[in-house]
Amino acid sequence: MNAPVNEQDVAPGAAFSLYQPLSGLIRRAPVTYPPGTPLRDPVERMYREHIGSIVVANADMVPLGIVTAHDLLGRVLLQGRELSAPIESAMSPQPVTLPVDATAHEAVLAMARHGVRYVLVVEHGGRLVGVVSRSDVYGTQQIVPEDVVSPLISARSSSELADAAAAARRFAKRLVTQGLAADKVIQWTTSLNDFVTSQAIELMRARFALPDVPWSWMAFGSEGRLEQTLSTEQNNGIIFALPRHESAGESTSKSTGENAQKTADEIRAQFLPFAQAVNQLLDECGFPLGRGQSMAGNPACCLSEGEWQSRFAEWVTNADARTLLTAGIFFDFRALFGAAELVDSLRVALATLAQQHDAFLKPMAANALLAVPPLGMVRTFVLDKKNAFPNTIDLKMSGTRPYVDAIRVLALANGVQASGTAARMRGLGAKAGFSAEDVQAAIDGFHFLQMLRLRNQQQQGGNDASVNRLNPYKLNRLERQILRHAFMQARRLQQRLKADYKL
Repeated sequence: MNAPVNEQDVAPGAAFSLYQPLSGLIRRAPVTYPPGTPLRDPVERMYREHIGSIVVANADMVPLGIVTAHDLLGRVLLQGRELSAPIESAMSPQPVTLPVDATAHEAVLAMARHGVRYVLVVEHGGRLVGVVSRSDVYGTQQIVPEDVVSPLISARSSSELADAAAAARRFAKRLVTQGLAADKVIQWTTSLNDFVTSQAIELMRARFALPDVPWSWMAFGSEGRLEQTLSTEQNNGIIFALPRHESAGESTSKSTGENAQKTADEIRAQFLPFAQAVNQLLDECGFPLGRGQSMAGNPACCLSEGEWQSRFAEWVTNADARTLLTAGIFFDFRALFGAAELVDSLRVALATLAQQHDAFLKPMAANALLAVPPLGMVRTFVLDKKNAFPNTIDLKMSGTRPYVDAIRVLALANGVQASGTAARMRGLGAKAGFSAEDVQAAIDGFHFLQMLRLRNQQQQGGNDASVNRLNPYKLNRLERQILRHAFMQARRLQQRLKADYKL
């Protein structure tokens, strides 16, 4: 039997966003002490000021460890340690840190993966700027309870993970039923899916001998945009660094020519069996294999840094509209596991390419006009007649896709490096000549279509094309009016592309 969902866990008005940077979640300056400080003063201060954690830091404010109330109970009280003992005797060394521009979503994953309740927020030089707790990250109301997350991150077998993934999907459906806003449902659904993927990677990583190089598992498409709904298939890849070789006392890199290609091929050959095993396990966990084969187990999606950069350069400088049509999902990517800096570098390289070679944006804009919002004359909708789903509209292909495709082109044209559709739209703003009202109208329209998709998927289940099909005349009058306005917003974005690129 499914566990009930508490109203406090699914408050429709919760304003928390997983896109929010950690800098916006820091509530106070961090409380720090240098190593060697006797425990008495920190303990008394934690009690007096109701502080949940203190950080042990050096003179440069680089964190060395963290002491929590739980640490004091286990390492001081229960062990009978004197309060004259140095603070580092009670600390947890090597605390989990994230950069100040990391998102709440990254903190959720880090806390779950490491089993901690706090992450330390640092500047890029490693200097501590704040502490963020689990309650800060989850907001004032914990939408996703521990009994949903814990089985995902503690699964020790493929069958355990598959069972936990099924339970997480049931919970996500209950979020829809309880009326949580569409953007929040999608964010948390994506996070739960990320837990599944991360644990699948961990399970398979233990079974394979992987190359000793930095690497990252990348998410593409809706997963890359943090926009997964209840029905989704796999789109993923691997990026890896080439090894560096020491020769005659100097560090050199096999980064070009035949030797580099051989090295990349050798590394790829080691990664592919592992990646294929992860893809298969994810399929067993309810994420079907991608129909376009854009998966890490495909050699074309398991590439070195240089190969990924060359691939994007080929798309940007030489590809035609037909090639870019199938390549679109690769422009929506993020790091899901591993060396995120490799993915960050790739994103910077892509942004630079897009600014230097903007001619590719015109065929991308033309592709973005292929999905037409189904608006008819005088407040009517254009329904499909000659397919397996007569008298319906496709909420994905004719609804959310026009938003995703148009905003992607505008983001690339204006140097906006965000991956999510709403985040890209916010980043565009005045930079692209959109008023605050225009930005919010586009985001609201996109989220309304996502809400209808979620509701459909919750009611129908499954992963086939029917879950995105809807007869708009079965909606009430108000919802039909909002739906029409949502399609009109998508049409306005496409009209902007027509004007910008003279299409």
